[in-house]
Amino acid sequence: MDNVLVTPAARFAALPDFNFASHFCRVHDGDIALNMHYVDEGPRDKPVALLLHGEPTWSFLYRKIIPVVARAGYRVVAPDYIGFGRSDKFATRSAYSYQKFVDWLCEFVTSLDLQRITMFCQDWGGPIGLRALATLPERFAAVLATNTLLPTAEPPPLGVADWPGTLIENWVNTCRNADDLPISELVAHTCVTRPSPEVLHGYDAPFPNASFKAAPLQITCLIPTHAHLPGIAENRAAWQVLENFRKPFLTAFSDSDPSTKAWEQVFRQRVPGAQGQPHCEIKGAGHFVQEEKGAELAEVLVELMNRTYR
Repeated sequence: MDNVLVTPAARFAALPDFNFASHFCRVHDGDIALNMHYVDEGPRDKPVALLLHGEPTWSFLYRKIIPVVARAGYRVVAPDYIGFGRSDKFATRSAYSYQKFVDWLCEFVTSLDLQRITMFCQDWGGPIGLRALATLPERFAAVLATNTLLPTAEPPPLGVADWPGTLIENWVNTCRNADDLPISELVAHTCVTRPSPEVLHGYDAPFPNASFKAAPLQITCLIPTHAHLPGIAENRAAWQVLENFRKPFLTAFSDSDPSTKAWEQVFRQRVPGAQGQPHCEIKGAGHFVQEEKGAELAEVLVELMNRTYR
């Protein structure tokens, strides 16, 4: 298909600490079948940790967390959204929408028949994953949220004051007017400690050139920053589900991510399952907290799953 690109497998050779087997699931865009890549480690009959990345990353972001959770006896599934990682990529930005990302994840979850899911969501993992939870609530047993959001364009107490703010607005405008993105530099720029060149290469690996970057360019433009934009009504409907979600909902935001920090309290206050949870703050990390504090987050996730499934 002319409009679908596949990153050459050689781009993913010898990535640091990422020697997991690759798996692929078919998801659909109308009549078009797409290959969605995922990592699947640990015993298949155990509760599932579903690790959801954001933009512009992929399952490589979770390489420090996957083996720890698998060794604790749980199944760990880390997909790459369509347009990211080793998944198929549309070459045109117009092929992507917020709703499609949600639909692809829901199809992925149902195709693998994932049950007893603890969702770990960061960045776009929240707007996509929490919408999937609202669609398939019976499949989810717990949530760990870090550096994420689910915007409704509402003032406090339902939303965040002065959101989206200059930082988000400028980022949206940058992506709207760009035809390329420096993927690894975006990751490095929002980390407290700059990752090594080898690690940064891992974030660039899915994108041989700008023609492969339609998804990371477009997804930022899909953030529903104002009440009239697509996604707001659906997000508000998802919040109605979350406001009745009494299963464990834990937050572990970092201390150095101004783009999402205010949403930490929104989740803690609005989700019933967040009440009484041992929420924590991850010190010394920026937006991509899994990259900088993966071991610490893995411990938080395992403890949450132990409590949930004991």
